[in-house]
Amino acid sequence: MAVREAAIVTIKGGFDKYVIYDAAAQNTVTARQVPGTYTTMGTVNGGMLNATTTYQPGPTIYSGHHSQAFAIKMFKANDPASANAVDARTTLGPEWPKLIKQGSLTTCT
Repeated sequence: MAVREAAIVTIKGGFDKYVIYDAAAQNTVTARQVPGTYTTMGTVNGGMLNATTTYQPGPTIYSGHHSQAFAIKMFKANDPASANAVDARTTLGPEWPKLIKQGSLTTCT
């Protein structure tokens, strides 16, 4: 996704090629189990207690996020420094005009 996003940004910026020169990612997602509840039901019969305790776990709460960042350097096709750069249109394939019109890629529905 990052490579395709870099290609879209490159073309939208008026450039032809790009190099990703730095990237970072972070995952701070955690899961926490909320305390549950105990229910005890019983009957007394002849001085004896017969009881059953049932535990119902609490819900699991998820929090945090996944994130990523990357830095790109963009080039015009005729720039001699672009010799080792990636062609943005080739990265996106023959449907590149449609992808540029669509804008940023979505990863979740």
